[in-house]
Amino acid sequence: MDRRNFVRLGVAAASASTTAGTATATRAGTMAPDTVLDAGVREQQALMEAGKLTSTTLVQRYLARIAAVDRAGPRLNAIIELNPDALALAAGLDRERKAGTVRGPLHGIPVLLKDNIATADKMSTSAGSLALDGVRAAHDAFVAARLRAAGAVILGKTNLSEWANMRSTHSVSGWSGRGGLTRNPYALDRNTSGSSSGSGAAMAAALATLAVGTETDGSIVSPASICGIVGIKPTLGLVSRSGIIPIAHSQDTAGPMTRTVADAALLLAAMAGADTDDAATAPAAGKAADYAAALRTDGLRGKRVGVARNFFGNSPAVDAVIEAELAVLKAQGATLVDVKVPNVDKYGDTELEVLLSEFRPDMEAYLSRYAPHAPVKTMADVIAFNDKHVAQELRHFGQEHLIAAQARPGLDAKAYRDALAANHRYSREEGIDAILREEKLDALVAPTGGTGWLTDYINGDHDGPGFSTPAAVAGYPHVTVPAGQVHGLPVGLSFVGTAWSEATLIGMAYAYEQASRRRRPPTFPASVNVKA
Repeated sequence: MDRRNFVRLGVAAASASTTAGTATATRAGTMAPDTVLDAGVREQQALMEAGKLTSTTLVQRYLARIAAVDRAGPRLNAIIELNPDALALAAGLDRERKAGTVRGPLHGIPVLLKDNIATADKMSTSAGSLALDGVRAAHDAFVAARLRAAGAVILGKTNLSEWANMRSTHSVSGWSGRGGLTRNPYALDRNTSGSSSGSGAAMAAALATLAVGTETDGSIVSPASICGIVGIKPTLGLVSRSGIIPIAHSQDTAGPMTRTVADAALLLAAMAGADTDDAATAPAAGKAADYAAALRTDGLRGKRVGVARNFFGNSPAVDAVIEAELAVLKAQGATLVDVKVPNVDKYGDTELEVLLSEFRPDMEAYLSRYAPHAPVKTMADVIAFNDKHVAQELRHFGQEHLIAAQARPGLDAKAYRDALAANHRYSREEGIDAILREEKLDALVAPTGGTGWLTDYINGDHDGPGFSTPAAVAGYPHVTVPAGQVHGLPVGLSFVGTAWSEATLIGMAYAYEQASRRRRPPTFPASVNVKA
């Protein structure tokens, strides 16, 4: 951070330290940008180290911003629950700092967690379902425990597509029975995508410094792209799944959702680590890297990047934005090669078979360990709960996926085992790895997806194709970065690589971000101005 920016932030922070609640409420009430709240981890840490900001003041200001923007004003509805202990946690971390102890770069930094990540505190962990409303987790998720140990302040939980969007074939993304609908900060009648809808909207609107989402297929990168922020879906096993309400262990992972690549790198470093309760993290031992060291402006120099042409052609307007950004990659020293990712048509049906087969046993294992006192113990219990509470849970769409998952025979079934093997074969060695090897590529790029669509309670989601599935099915890393806008709606550029290539992807994404600077804060319009 240069001296001019530090002074500018310092003046704002010093002013806020004496009028934290009032000043922030005034700014947020008019939805004007707030310099300190929109700043990143390093900037906020520099202010705290200089004595110009405290974690307590920062939390107070975000709470005021949430009151003015999420609960009132445009009413984004991104936050499903606030942590009643957030201010006490911040005060404790301020005392540690004053005594000379700083745990690391996240010390005193507010973070929001998606409401399927267990926290053993006063908040519920519900996946947006009224069946788990008021149910407190028996243990922290491994991710939550890592963040606490790093000194982050868990500010609250974000809304999501209920059961991580694995409830209905005609769902409305961003809606949950417990949380209602999260709205898009760039056009309030547009969808945020899902399932990490609240995390995406909260980051766009500067409701916290950092947020964590989860993904099975697209649930981090799609809302990140549509909400104009950075999202990282890590390699399966880099971040533990313990204590996260699941869909499917073969694809589920948590990951960072932030306003900058630098913040995402710092958050990923804090979250990553081996967990004895999650066997998938064993291969990750020694794989986690110093992701902050990857933040280099020359991260694209000398890289061979495959432009995945079979993921273009869904929207001429989006394609035009991404085509212009490819010139930025070239200007930063990348060699671009037009390619097609092979075999992407061979794991559509088999992916769904795997997800449905793993959903019931994985969910029931979570409920047994993390929610033993919940009124629902099984998938059948959840289905019965929804049937009993039709007016609250089923008024907009059904529960076809829950019913289909309940009917699956289990993880020993041949159909499941064959589908999983096919998924890995066609997405890994005969998919992403094949094209990277044949063309000697460091990564693939493509549009992350389309723009936010009009929320439609009658017909459900009508989003178009995206680039999430190959990396999701393979369990490989995927980074999306703001690349521009179409009629004021954000568009993301995706970087995808082979297993454990996060540092390389972060380096490329950071170099692109610093050269392009395409992110624009939202202004919360009621709808899109098609003349813009």
